[in-house]
Amino acid sequence: MSRMDDWLKKYLEEFSRVVSKISRKQIEGFTNEFRRALDEDRSIFVIGNGGSASNASHFATDLGKGASLAVGKRFKCMSLNDNVSWITAIANDQSFNDVYVDQLKNFAQSGDLLFSISVSGNSPNIVSAVEWAKDNGLLTLALAGGGEGKIVELCDKAIVIDSEHYGRVEDAQMVICHMICYAFMENPDYCKIDS
Repeated sequence: MSRMDDWLKKYLEEFSRVVSKISRKQIEGFTNEFRRALDEDRSIFVIGNGGSASNASHFATDLGKGASLAVGKRFKCMSLNDNVSWITAIANDQSFNDVYVDQLKNFAQSGDLLFSISVSGNSPNIVSAVEWAKDNGLLTLALAGGGEGKIVELCDKAIVIDSEHYGRVEDAQMVICHMICYAFMENPDYCKIDS
């Protein structure tokens, strides 16, 4: 076995360990909240930074397109990290800590859902958004890494991924996001909405 092959083997073994510890019950709980938002025509806002921002974009796409088509009703979802000109305007003119709060002020209403995806769970712009969401009646869900961070304490529901390795946590975030979206795509009898 080469040194690289040994490293790859260990990476996959550790990723398997991390994924095996994810709570199916918690994922089902998240899925039920997304279904409730769909049933009640609530908006869903997804946020993240770096690799978690990419996962937020991917999740919003899968939920907004694939899951919407499967259930016959459109999820009202958007990733707030996708509008580069708006984010940079807020960051430049105000503060990077405001890039999500400022957008929520334009769109969010009481009863909507904020889904935060973070490895550290302590990013100031994510924490600010969760605090604002809580103060304004939004349901707050979070995925966080093993260090947990402030958003785990703040959010109504959180899934903690048992690792602090950024790559493996981001890998596991996407596994969870895919499970939520494919719960709708592959279980039409459970999730179908009459329109």
